[in-house]
Amino acid sequence: MRIGKIAFCAAAMAVAATHFADARPDTRKMTCAQTQALIESQHATVLSTGPSTYDRYVRQFGNECDAPYVPMVDYVPASDGRCMVYRCEEPAPMVPD
Repeated sequence: MRIGKIAFCAAAMAVAATHFADARPDTRKMTCAQTQALIESQHATVLSTGPSTYDRYVRQFGNECDAPYVPMVDYVPASDGRCMVYRCEEPAPMVPD
């Protein structure tokens, strides 16, 4: 009986993990305009960009990044090519030569 419960729990965890992996929007299945509209409407969202890659993307003008991070340009794959989006990054220090 105990092995049955363990098997059931393992199966439930596998199904849950598969479901949650599919729940994240995939930029490769959306057009660039759809990707940008999704980010703009949600202000910040986590998007899949490949089979095992994802990141948090934000709108350009907003306060979704915690200091000292700021929205910086990044490119993600989209169904119609490369798509310009923004993600929070620490800006490079301005050091005089």
